[in-house]
Amino acid sequence: MEWVRASDPIAYPDAVSHMEARAAAIAAGEAGEQVWLLEHPALYTAGTSAKAHDLVQPDRFPVFRSGRGGQYTYHGPGQRVAYLMLDLRMRGRDLRCYVSGVEQVVIDTLSRFGVDGGRREGRVGVWVDLDDGMEAKIAAIGVRVRRWVSFHGLSINVAPDLDHFGGIVPCGIAEHGVTSLAALGVEADMDAVDAALRESFEGVFGPTD
Repeated sequence: MEWVRASDPIAYPDAVSHMEARAAAIAAGEAGEQVWLLEHPALYTAGTSAKAHDLVQPDRFPVFRSGRGGQYTYHGPGQRVAYLMLDLRMRGRDLRCYVSGVEQVVIDTLSRFGVDGGRREGRVGVWVDLDDGMEAKIAAIGVRVRRWVSFHGLSINVAPDLDHFGGIVPCGIAEHGVTSLAALGVEADMDAVDAALRESFEGVFGPTD
C-alpha cells in the first residue's frame, strides 16, 4: 500500500481525476492500493445526498458536485484530507465495516493528541463534546466504492478557518457546530497529524510503504 503526501494544494477536480484513474487501475489489477494526503484550496463539495437549501452562500467559494456519499462539506487550507483507494475485495466486501474502520482511524488519530472523538448514532463523521455541553464535528467522512475499490475518504480539521464552514450546513446538520484541533487548544502541525494518522491507519488497515 502506497502512502503519498502532496507538498502543494491540489485542485479538487484534479484530485477526483487521479482517484478515479487509480481506483480503476486497482480494480484491473494494474496498480496497488494508495493513501493520498493533501490539502485543497477553499471550496465546497456536494455529495450525492446534498440538498440545495444547505448551500447557504453559493458564491462564497467554488462548489463542486462530487460522487461521494454525504451532503455538503468544506475543504480548505489547514484541513488534512486523506483519500483512501483501497481494494475492498481483499477486505471482506463489507461497506459498513469499511466506513467504521475509517471512523476508527480518525478516532485513534485524535486520541494521540488527547482528544476524545467518537461516533454519534445517525450522524456520519467523528464528533467531540465541548466544554459548554454542545457537540461539534471535527472530521468528515465521505466514501465511494466502484468495483469494490474505494475512493474519496476523510478530512480532519487541524487548523482551518472555521468561519468558512458558515457558507453551508455541514453534512446537513444545523443543530451542531464544527471544531478543529486548534480550536480545542491542541497545537499540532500537519507533520504531527500525518504521523499520527499513518500510525492509526496501519493499526486498522495494515502496513503502508
